[in-house]
Amino acid sequence: MDNPALNLLQTPDCSDPTRLLACPAPAKLNLFLHVVGRRADGYHLLQTAFRLLDWGDTIDFAVRADGKIRRLNEVPGVPEADDLVVRAARLLQAHTGCTLGADITVHKVLPMGGGIGGGSSDAATALIALNRLWGTGLSRTRLQALGLQLGADVPVFVFGRDAFAEGVGEALQPLELPPAWYVVISPGVQVPTAEIFSAGDLTRNTPPIIMPDFAASTTRNDLQPVACSRYPEVLRVIEWLDVHAPARMTGSGACVFAEVSSEEEADRITKGCPPRWKAWKARSIARHPLYEWLQ
Repeated sequence: MDNPALNLLQTPDCSDPTRLLACPAPAKLNLFLHVVGRRADGYHLLQTAFRLLDWGDTIDFAVRADGKIRRLNEVPGVPEADDLVVRAARLLQAHTGCTLGADITVHKVLPMGGGIGGGSSDAATALIALNRLWGTGLSRTRLQALGLQLGADVPVFVFGRDAFAEGVGEALQPLELPPAWYVVISPGVQVPTAEIFSAGDLTRNTPPIIMPDFAASTTRNDLQPVACSRYPEVLRVIEWLDVHAPARMTGSGACVFAEVSSEEEADRITKGCPPRWKAWKARSIARHPLYEWLQ
């Protein structure tokens, strides 16, 4: 399938704050995900490697002078008040005392409940774009901390590059990885993150590794067996894709990915994907398209 985000990887021109601004919200993959412990407050301690992709949602912003924040379109299954994009805008507004508002249109491409960071990436794009458009001037570090209030995956999109992550996913170190092509498949089911993390059969004692060793280490996604036992379609996708290239679930699921040798190989696999699933090709990106908007 064609990638609808490929033409949106250039940094948008925001020189005129009165115009409609279309901003990309890229997907992410968890190349591995280890659960290494659990804090007293119930949050899980993780280690993971995040990789950004050239595939994702697009969000349109138009500044309002009256301070109102409105989502102009319907997003199936996501009421406006619960939308992380709207919540991000209101959080930035409240945190900075900004009197400006915004009209927001969310063009969804990324499947919800897929483990590819759709909602978190949308929220990060809202924070970055409105910080720029409103002139609120928060640094990357401060915006990452603000994003953590919305979700553990939001900071990595504000960080804006591939990263080795620890803690609950917010302790980030830049990760240099060679460019790569991926096939990503959605099984057509949503996997609730809270359900997987609360499962009694989830392994929570994987020995920690250090960043320089992760590529050579035997890594896995500790959430994958739990998701597969509850959502057999995820397992079916893994087994099908694994015939073509080593396949793994990303995040808490449900999407499954494999690194492939070329765009041609990605095209071949996606074209052969069974019609009951949805397949995309995606390329890694070194930086978030809005990376230069923060310091």
